[in-house]
Amino acid sequence: MTESNGAPRGAGGGSMPDWEKRFRAPRVSLPDWAEDAPDRSLFVSNATGTYELYAWDRATGEQRRATDRPNGTTDGVLSPDGEWIWWFSDKDGDEFGVWLRQPFGGGDDVPAVDGLEASYPAGLAIGRDGSTAVVGRSTDEDGTTIHVVRGGGAPEEIYRHRESAGVGDLSHDGTLIAIEHTEHGDAMHSALRVVRPDGTTVAELDDTKGGTQELGLEVLGFAPVDGDTRLLVGHQRRGRWEPMVWDVASGEETGLSLDLPGDVSAEWYPDGSALLVAHSFEARSDLWRYEFGSGALTRVETPPGTVSGATARPDGSVEYLWSSAAEPSVVRSTSGGVVLDPPGLKAPVSVPVEDVWVEGPGGRIHALVQKPAGTTGPLPTVFEVHGGPTWHDSDSFAAGPAAWVDHGYAVVRVNYRGSTGYGREWTDALKHRVGLIELEDVSAVREWAVSSGLADPDRLVLAGGSWGGYLTLLGVGTQPDVWAVGLAAVPVADYVTAYHDEMEALKALDRTLFGGTPEEVPDRFTASSPLTYVDEVKAPVYVSAGVNDPRCPIRQIDNYVDRLAARGATHEVYRYDAGHGSLVVEERIKQVRLELDFAARHLS
Repeated sequence: MTESNGAPRGAGGGSMPDWEKRFRAPRVSLPDWAEDAPDRSLFVSNATGTYELYAWDRATGEQRRATDRPNGTTDGVLSPDGEWIWWFSDKDGDEFGVWLRQPFGGGDDVPAVDGLEASYPAGLAIGRDGSTAVVGRSTDEDGTTIHVVRGGGAPEEIYRHRESAGVGDLSHDGTLIAIEHTEHGDAMHSALRVVRPDGTTVAELDDTKGGTQELGLEVLGFAPVDGDTRLLVGHQRRGRWEPMVWDVASGEETGLSLDLPGDVSAEWYPDGSALLVAHSFEARSDLWRYEFGSGALTRVETPPGTVSGATARPDGSVEYLWSSAAEPSVVRSTSGGVVLDPPGLKAPVSVPVEDVWVEGPGGRIHALVQKPAGTTGPLPTVFEVHGGPTWHDSDSFAAGPAAWVDHGYAVVRVNYRGSTGYGREWTDALKHRVGLIELEDVSAVREWAVSSGLADPDRLVLAGGSWGGYLTLLGVGTQPDVWAVGLAAVPVADYVTAYHDEMEALKALDRTLFGGTPEEVPDRFTASSPLTYVDEVKAPVYVSAGVNDPRCPIRQIDNYVDRLAARGATHEVYRYDAGHGSLVVEERIKQVRLELDFAARHLS
């Protein structure tokens, strides 16, 4: 066993390489703006080397760093009146903490809610008066509770349940609260309840009842008009995510005629007369405007690639965060130009992504391929497996894959069963045979990569973070003769111990994925746990882990590493003082250096 110290060979001086510039270049998120003070915005940036919240007064142009913590801050909400910044304060990335707030113009941080102890966050909605809030919280002891706070008074509990739930939205006039809940025990498919501020129920919507289909619902937002009881809802009734309007007072449900393939989401334009539609299909996304009066659907022009977030402004313009695999992210506006262009180092471009479709055991699998310009195979190839699992890789900019390409590797990213964006059945397919289903799809794409001449079969790297890290450790154990190197960041390594140590909301998700607890379905957990196969691992394995991680806790990673060490298996482990990943740029660069060095040493 080797404990990495962060100083791999070849990490010395000289000019800064492009891959490192991509991590150091200042980045910004899509600005969130105050509903009743639209010149006031809040965004996240790494301008100082750590991801923090920034207040932006568009009228004056002033930008102010609102938070400053050693391990960074990204969870923040601007009150609708623009007077307050609420931000979640945890300890070194453990995601367990309390909400603080500070004046938009600057000042001391104070507890946002007196009387609520630390917890995991479960949603937040702030009223237009700035003093009313709906706060969701989750703990191992209480499950989920939701509280209403008025004018700085004591919080009033309006909801409690052992299963996972969260605050969806607060109506424009503050009289209705939408809650997403999984009281039925299926953490992958929420039902909806709308209540008054005193907790009494107004309406229910549950697509998990009746029939055999498992269908989910999500809150997309109340209409931005006083007295308007329409709630925009995402549903899966036609085999994909798409929006509808639910009038919670009358019970009327209005479907929308959106002739678009793939998943569709939406948000209200500020006057409530139209929807900004976000459309995702085959790893790309674009924007549309839907008019309620005419039913017209009009494209909002964006470049080819991926829109990671968008918002409609009061003047009718749309601001959006865009990137492609080759082009770094930027916040643009349909009114013309770049909305936020941080000064300093600019991220170098990378290479475009190529689409590959491979026949797999569960249907056609979509993979995204990047390789160094002008090269031909066979190349050392990194299979970079995404997290989630309910997520997907897209034609968007990512500094990690670009770093591998810079070092001469091909990079293959697989949208395996479990990924979003390819229909409900594709996303839900991984249940019960957790991990094994996904690896079947990765294997099919790997066979294509080798047979096509792209990938060198003797230099295949399996890598990923979070769920991707889990699949990496499971893959090198269940497919020991295939992979030359395994690189697992913040992984699930010992699934039984992970279940008992992880945050409550993830326990609920695991019960849904496996069909019960480790005590109720032990065979399923055993079959899907990397620890089961640790003695079969032949490839050198590198593991990195945050010691405060509540999602993939450190004890279960130590159990796996100890088993590798007991039999003298080649491995290295790097532990760092953060949670489920780091918000510090230098730390991210250090981890990429370690992975690059580990792969280079063991593929030579």
